[in-house]
Amino acid sequence: MCASVNKTKSAVFIALFAALIGILSQFSLPLPSGIPLTLQTFAVGLTGMLLGAKKGCAAVGVWLLMGSVGLPLFSGFQGGFSHLIGPTGGFLIGFLFLALCCGQKRFLSPVSDFFISLLGLLLCHLCGILRFAAITKIPILPVAMTASLPYLPKDLLCILGAAICANIIKKKISLF
Repeated sequence: MCASVNKTKSAVFIALFAALIGILSQFSLPLPSGIPLTLQTFAVGLTGMLLGAKKGCAAVGVWLLMGSVGLPLFSGFQGGFSHLIGPTGGFLIGFLFLALCCGQKRFLSPVSDFFISLLGLLLCHLCGILRFAAITKIPILPVAMTASLPYLPKDLLCILGAAICANIIKKKISLF
């Protein structure tokens, strides 16, 4: 395949997965903590696993950019730069780390793939905790207990689900 076709194919997949993240972000259940339960983690994990680290991060970056300029791509059909600099902005930015780590997944061993994805999830949560604590002026430990810990089981299931889906998709079709 010629280089221009590969670039076009990459751009199309990056755009499609940015849209997928935006769509799955709308499956949202608001919670009292201010951080909704969404399928964003699943979408970002799947994006990284299928597109790889570089293209996965590019797709997340496109989604973040489009959402920050006001397109309603964040949970609850919201958008705007205020979401990136607000209390939950750290989780949004942390999705770049999740895509990066999930993009390292090479389907070599389920155990190593799980730990690489787990590292991305923990980095995402760390970004979220730090930003939430900085904005709300609440100490880190209480923030971790309310804004991160309750979401970890769901996020672990999302990453596991993304890995299962990625394995099935990779067996059926070749994206690149």
